[in-house]
Amino acid sequence: MDPIPPAPIGLSIVVPVYNGAATVGLLVDALSALRPEGGLEIILVNDGSPDNSAEVCRDIAARATVPLTYIEHARNFGEHNAVMTGLRHASGAYVITMDDDLQNPPEEVVRIYDHARNGDYDVVYTRYAVKEHEGWRNLGSRFANWVADQLMDKPPGLYLSSFRCMSALAVREVVKYAGPYPYVDGLLMQVTQRLDSIEVKHFARVEGRSNYTVKRLVRLWMNLATNFSVLPLRLAIIAGVAMGTLGLFIALIVVIEAMMGSTPSGYASLMVVTLLIAGVQFLVLGVMGEYVGRAFMSANGKPQGVVRGVVRAIVRPAR
Repeated sequence: MDPIPPAPIGLSIVVPVYNGAATVGLLVDALSALRPEGGLEIILVNDGSPDNSAEVCRDIAARATVPLTYIEHARNFGEHNAVMTGLRHASGAYVITMDDDLQNPPEEVVRIYDHARNGDYDVVYTRYAVKEHEGWRNLGSRFANWVADQLMDKPPGLYLSSFRCMSALAVREVVKYAGPYPYVDGLLMQVTQRLDSIEVKHFARVEGRSNYTVKRLVRLWMNLATNFSVLPLRLAIIAGVAMGTLGLFIALIVVIEAMMGSTPSGYASLMVVTLLIAGVQFLVLGVMGEYVGRAFMSANGKPQGVVRGVVRAIVRPAR
């Protein structure tokens, strides 16, 4: 008699881990106590964390009370790359992604999951009445969402949060992207428009500082701007046309002044116009170079992520 195959998992929870040694254990303990419809599994992706997160995650896997997969990247590739790796190992009918710093309360997980499956949504984002981030982080998040409003086909005002729930269909399509510069929300917008959001609590960090620096945020904005839109190139074209038109207008003024016998404008005005046009030219070249460079790195096989090892703790949950 053939063995009965195990029932499919209802919910997978993907947690990218970076400098999370002090908090990831508390997070896993809280998630393990949840009882979502269909059960849950936890996927931890250590994205080359410089602290002892690897040892902590291996210890968590050894004592897991729910199905848990620990994945270790060979180096740091970035949060979205780590999320993509986790999504490829998720088997749930729905997948929730969340950070390891306990700013996203674990008790909200089941509510988000139920909202997604009862409403038949492909993606449910979370939004916050109050965000317990530093001021510059909140400003950076607002700027990133404004950029997304301009560049992506998303409902205006929809807040793009890393604490999100996705259906298996959305995950299956997103992980087909193999390029080295993933932006999960941009990929989701290309897959579905069956979206919703739900308000949840947001807590202050329990330990340490945010792993996002200005440099990391700029990289995130660049992934958003250049991977999912040609608008920057179109803006460069508009800037070039505007500067060309300005140059023709100024040349016409100089010709008219010369014909009338008056002295043309001098060195200062000439230098201002020259520097202005040169600046726009370098801006256009920079935008084009960014696109060409990313295309080159993709064609050259730059990896999205390299998995050093996988540890699976398959545990039958206690009744």
